[in-house]
Amino acid sequence: QLQFVESGGGLVQPGGSLRLSCAASGFTLDYYAIGWFRQAPGKEHEGVSCISSSDGSTYYADSVKGRFTISRDNAKNTVYLQMNSLKPEDTAVYYCAAPRGWYYCSGSLVRADFGSWGQGTQVTVSS
Repeated sequence: QLQFVESGGGLVQPGGSLRLSCAASGFTLDYYAIGWFRQAPGKEHEGVSCISSSDGSTYYADSVKGRFTISRDNAKNTVYLQMNSLKPEDTAVYYCAAPRGWYYCSGSLVRADFGSWGQGTQVTVSS
């Protein structure tokens, strides 16, 4: 299916920032909604954010609202997740994903609605 190359993860201190990138491989992102998910040991898979393809509308989980910003640069075929004011509880593997069909980002993400996934990038927030 669709392939993604994720980058930007790493080790950052609390209060710091990271910018994750999700670049398309072999296709264009212009007409796809893209979601960001994360999973930490002992926690359920969490839908973090989503950006629609039609009008750029966005969704954010309550846990990251006000701190994270999702955006897309169609010219670079890339979706970004800017993460500010990072907390230790943000530590997780972050995945970008595309839905199985047309999708509008207006509410909580359902994992089963997304069929194409990147390999993930590790984000560690620690002093």
